[in-house]
Amino acid sequence: MGISHMKLLRIQASSYTLLLRIALMVGFAGWLTLPAAYAQVTVKVASMVPDQSAWRDILQEGFSKWNKLSGGKVRVQPPYWGTQGDDPDMVRKMRLGSLDAAVLTSVGLAEIDKSVYALSVPMMYTDYDEVYAVLEKMRPRLESTMESKGFVILNWMDGGWLHFFTKKPVATPDDLKKLVLFQWQGDPKSMAIWTTAGFKPREGGTADLVTGLQTGMYEAFTSSAQIAVIMRYFEQAKNMTDLNWALVMGGTVIRKAVWDKIPAEIKPELLKVEQETGKKLQDAIRQGGITDVQSMKARGLNVVSVDKKTYDQWTATVEKADSKIRGDFAPADAYDEALKYRDEYRNQKAVKK
Repeated sequence: MGISHMKLLRIQASSYTLLLRIALMVGFAGWLTLPAAYAQVTVKVASMVPDQSAWRDILQEGFSKWNKLSGGKVRVQPPYWGTQGDDPDMVRKMRLGSLDAAVLTSVGLAEIDKSVYALSVPMMYTDYDEVYAVLEKMRPRLESTMESKGFVILNWMDGGWLHFFTKKPVATPDDLKKLVLFQWQGDPKSMAIWTTAGFKPREGGTADLVTGLQTGMYEAFTSSAQIAVIMRYFEQAKNMTDLNWALVMGGTVIRKAVWDKIPAEIKPELLKVEQETGKKLQDAIRQGGITDVQSMKARGLNVVSVDKKTYDQWTATVEKADSKIRGDFAPADAYDEALKYRDEYRNQKAVKK
């Protein structure tokens, strides 16, 4: 007797189910054995830049492009804006693996390699062009050293020139020496340098600054005009000394262990995006510096001018502490290298004139 129509259907269904199971098993096993380069790389990013700021928008745009350009091979999680602590905290979290990348100031970069401080030595540079000319010469060394310590530099940028913001008007170094100056905590050598120069530094964290100014614990601090506006620090110290003290250098870094997981063929495009982002932020900060000062003046800021004689007093004050700045602040070899490149740049500029 032949097989009934219903029985034939049941046999065909059973055969189909078996084949489907085999196919799924083979496919799953194949997925498990895919090369690591094809697995999605998740990147957790943080920055002290606060949410709802123009800087945040520029940085966010760059990170969003990573997601699109990688075709799903890299996923940058929505960044943590201003919620992961100070720069040293973020570097510590990257070392522990709870963060993968961060936008850092020189304070954070120096947690990896203090040579970066050679670009932020007080009164060593007069303008942006000098600093970036020196950086271009020192980049290979700085980036190689940081990579050997487990971090890859994706871009360089800055946060503007540091100025003194004070409770009382300050024109000369002697004026500042009468006030208690906020200093980043955890950097005893910088504390010693300020003290040696005759100032009165007091340690604290970023979260302590506003309260400290309100209570009188601090009477002065250093900040760029841009940061003073974004963080609204100037509201507690409405005098700004018109002196370019030092440039706040910065950059975006990623853990080398994470960078190495990203497919080699897409790295150049991702790196290009970050370098364009850094340049875009540099331009925005330069253009915004003057506007930010005007904005603060409209809200009660008093800008204290510094003439040539007073400027020379500041230079002399820094020179008195130079033996500690060279070595304790910036490593001696990096300091000497930066000074050499700065002088070369100035000489070339003088010849062109």
